[in-house]
Amino acid sequence: MTPEERAERWDEHKSRLMEQSLGQEHDMVLHAIIPYAVGGALDLYYYPNGRPGVGIATKELTELPNEGASNRVFRSYELVMFTRRPLDMDAVQKPATPFGRTHARMSRLLNMIARYSADASLNPNETCEFPADFPDVGGACLIFDGFACHTDDVVDRFGLLLLLEVFRSEMEYARSHGGGALLAKLKEAGHYPYSDMDRRPVV
Repeated sequence: MTPEERAERWDEHKSRLMEQSLGQEHDMVLHAIIPYAVGGALDLYYYPNGRPGVGIATKELTELPNEGASNRVFRSYELVMFTRRPLDMDAVQKPATPFGRTHARMSRLLNMIARYSADASLNPNETCEFPADFPDVGGACLIFDGFACHTDDVVDRFGLLLLLEVFRSEMEYARSHGGGALLAKLKEAGHYPYSDMDRRPVV
C-alpha cells in the first residue's frame, strides 16, 4: 500500500469514527485556498445532525493512524467546537450575519489551536488564554475537554478534543478549582459543549 493509499484509507476510517460521535457529516466542506500543510488555513467540516446546533471539526491534525497531535489521553486527535446556531452555509463568508460571526470566531480559534497543538500537549481540563494583542482572538479564554475516544483494530485512542470558549471569570475558576469543576458547572447549566457567549457566566 502506498503512503497516499494509507492516508486515504485512514481519512475514510477517521470520518466514520467522527460520525459515530458527532452525527452524520454535512455534504459541504469549507476548503482553504492555501492548504494547511503548507501554512494555510484548515479545511472545516460540519456536523449538524447530532446534537442541536452544529459541530465544526478539523481533519488535518492526524493524517495517518496514531500520528499527529497527541496528549496524555489521546494518542492522536482532531479538534471540535460547537455552536447552538443552526448551520447556514450561505452565511459562512458573511461575518455580518449571526452565524457568520460565530463561524469566523470558531475558525480563528480552531486554526490557532491547531498550530499550537503541533508543539504542545493540550489536555482535557486545561485552560488556554490568548494575549490581548493577538489579532482577532485577543483575550479569548478556552477550556479543553475530551469529547470522544475511539480504539479499534486501526487506531489506538483516537479522540476529539473539544475547545470550549468561556468567560475570564470561568477560566480563573477552573485554574483555582480544576477544569473538571468548571466543566461540571457548565454541564449543570446546560451550556456544555457550546462556545456561544450570549449567556451569563456560571461563576
